[in-house]
Amino acid sequence: MAMTLRIPEELDRQLEAVAAAEHISKHALLLQAAQLIVERRARREQICEAIDFVTTHDEALLERLADA
Repeated sequence: MAMTLRIPEELDRQLEAVAAAEHISKHALLLQAAQLIVERRARREQICEAIDFVTTHDEALLERLADA
């Protein structure tokens, strides 16, 4: 899907520098950044689900540990 992205000049310069250092295009750099954001959010959701699972399934154990 095509999309137009307006980037402030200073950020654009910084992206140019990073892309040049990585030997990739700004386009590829921004795709990598977007993928990292998606992966980080998915990982955060997995962690929250795991914490919810532990707190609901091991509630009694957690209470005993708190009292110890």
